Amino acid sequence: MTNWLLVSSAENFERNRDLGFRQAAMKSRHRRKWERVRPGDRVLFYVTGIKAIGGLCRVTGEPFESHERIWTSDSHPAEDYPWRFPTEPVITLPPERFVPAEPLAREMTYARRWPASNWTLAFQGNVHELSDEDVELIVLALERAAAAAGTPG
Repeated sequence: MTNWLLVSSAENFERNRDLGFRQAAMKSRHRRKWERVRPGDRVLFYVTGIKAIGGLCRVTGEPFESHERIWTSDSHPAEDYPWRFPTEPVITLPPERFVPAEPLAREMTYARRWPASNWTLAFQGNVHELSDEDVELIVLALERAAAAAGTPG
């Protein structure tokens, strides 16, 4: 099982919500990572601008290619996020309950590659692979936020 962190705008995260979190996607330049996606993998969503984690999904089927325009990229208007995979929601939070990433980054092994003052560098780009330990830290925070919001998780 692999753990993926997808970096997303708030707008694209809400598009995922509109789809019932039934699929996720990677940008065209991440084909090699997408080829490694398997059923059972975990997918976390980091929401840019807000600098927070919005949810967790599980991959439920085989990856597929599609050029249907669902998500957008301000920096690359032609990007259609072609590398997709079916998912199911595990924990998805309303925006007011998103988990701030900075305190998590200070505890994550992955984020230690960067100086603490530049923690946001760990969340730049579209796709990151995280360790089980880092994901468990994030999942605990998501579960606490879901319980506080009274949402299932």
